[in-house]
Amino acid sequence: MSELSGYKNKPLKILNDAGIKIGDFIKIVTKTTEYSGNILPRYEYSNEEFIVIKMSSGYNIGIDSNSITSIKKIKSGEEPKFNPPTKPDVKETLPKISILGTGGTIASRIDYKTGAVNPAFSAEELYSIIPELSDYANINTELISNIASEQMNPEDWKNMAEKVIEKIRDENQGIIIGHGTDTMAYTSAALSFALVNCPIPVILTGAQRSTDRPSSDASLNMISSVIVASKNQLNGVYLAMHSSIEDNEVSIHCGTRVRKNHTSRRDAFQSIGIEPIAIVNQGNVTINKKFNDNKNKFEVKVNFDENVSLLKFHPGFNPKIIDSIVDSNAKGIILEGTGLGHVNSKCNSAIKRAIDKGMFVGMTSQCLNGRIKMTVYSAGRDLLKLGVIPLEDMLPETALVKLMWAYGNYKDEEIQKIMTTNIAGEFTERSILGR
Repeated sequence: MSELSGYKNKPLKILNDAGIKIGDFIKIVTKTTEYSGNILPRYEYSNEEFIVIKMSSGYNIGIDSNSITSIKKIKSGEEPKFNPPTKPDVKETLPKISILGTGGTIASRIDYKTGAVNPAFSAEELYSIIPELSDYANINTELISNIASEQMNPEDWKNMAEKVIEKIRDENQGIIIGHGTDTMAYTSAALSFALVNCPIPVILTGAQRSTDRPSSDASLNMISSVIVASKNQLNGVYLAMHSSIEDNEVSIHCGTRVRKNHTSRRDAFQSIGIEPIAIVNQGNVTINKKFNDNKNKFEVKVNFDENVSLLKFHPGFNPKIIDSIVDSNAKGIILEGTGLGHVNSKCNSAIKRAIDKGMFVGMTSQCLNGRIKMTVYSAGRDLLKLGVIPLEDMLPETALVKLMWAYGNYKDEEIQKIMTTNIAGEFTERSILGR
């Protein structure tokens, strides 16, 4: 990194004239106020006229060079760099827990070249910066991928499932998977089906804010996940994230009944149609009394066939989209219909063509809560006559993942039965009133 990495034109001249280098603590006076902080590299794709500093609060701000009336170096500093602390001593008598790293914000820091949050830590480094984990478990870590969650695909789900099986055979009491939040609910659903009745807790967790930010939620989410995994009270696949915007409580969600409902809040994830399976507050785990733990036979089916589609119906939806999927030789379609499970009747001929070709066509709802009921209105009854399969209150994303899994592990004639059978808690017996 150069002495003033990323800076050019007027900002570069201002900094050079003041003898300022990256890392120096500086004071900037503008036409309206003054700021103090450490000078940071400029992001490659940010506005060229801005100078970036990290304030004592931990937040970064950009200051328009055109508004600066004076700039002064207060003291010299070093370029920002990360030096992970020493890994805590392992306590062999504590429960054996495996932490698997896959990338995502929970294992990320800011990239000063682009301004983006990119995967940067291995699982081992993540463990070293949350030393409290050593109080609850004998931790072993492994980095199995290092990608942002939007880069996840069904092959990654399979690899994760196989690694979980390996860790179970290695006598781990629980497994934590650090994961990017944007597609974490898809992965939790995928592992729920791939590892039905998993004998130990497998908990996916992430962070909305990277570990180098003072408002990061990474530590509490990871510590809470390890506590739950070490208690030996649950088995199966779960997702753990903040319960609220406060930094005091984490919810443990069913892997097939959870959705990310906010782009940036720390409590972005919520259980849909059910209550969280458990709550972790100040290290104490409270299991929902309504939760029935499943101790049935562990079944491993890790294959996925991604040759299926999820289509969200909307006013003006073009039926040719369905036709194009049929022509692509896809195996199935999940429709995200309106209300009780409807689409415009103009789509019916394309849907019939798909079903006549042997494709599975399942109906879900765009509504977050409640269940579809396709017998109430003629639009729904017409779709039922065509052969569209109602999927009760299964979340559209979960239905998509389940269909990939079904085609990956079962024969075509078994798909409808599998899709309408409650495999991993994806259906609820009844919808919660008022939700």
